[in-house]
Amino acid sequence: MGTGTDSRLARRLQRLFLGAKHDYSAGHERPLGGYLAAMAGFGTYTAAWAAAVRLRGRPLPDRPEPWDVVLAAVATFRLSRLLSKASVTSPLRAPFTRYVGPQGPAELHEEARADDGRYAVGELVTCPFCLSVWVAATLTGGQLLWPRATRTAMGALTALAGADALQLAYAALADKATEGD
Repeated sequence: MGTGTDSRLARRLQRLFLGAKHDYSAGHERPLGGYLAAMAGFGTYTAAWAAAVRLRGRPLPDRPEPWDVVLAAVATFRLSRLLSKASVTSPLRAPFTRYVGPQGPAELHEEARADDGRYAVGELVTCPFCLSVWVAATLTGGQLLWPRATRTAMGALTALAGADALQLAYAALADKATEGD
């Protein structure tokens, strides 16, 4: 294929993408290019984990142990919220977000910066649901390569989630007790 054919194909694909973006957005600005880049990045990230597991010759389990699934779920929840909402991790999000205000106990409300290139990343790093996909992939890869260390870290994150739940329950009980006074 010559460069003329390559450039025609590239223009055709660009028109197709822009047409789909226009039809999809319904008059709203949506960073589909950024989302596409994030999906490509996630695909590359998980492929790297898979390659590392394969190169190390680590066998895949026939099925995950139920306890590992529960531990991973709670650890994923806690680490995703820690990365996407905690004050202490705001310097990691700052290049992609703008501070709006506090949001719940020890959490921040931030919005993605409007810059086209940073908006999709800003949405990703402020969304615990979005980040949980990356965190779950990381913990899964960690379990396959370094099971003891990863389970230890997941246990600590699970303990932190439990401690957070107890702190919130205690605060709610204390508030209720002072209301009765």
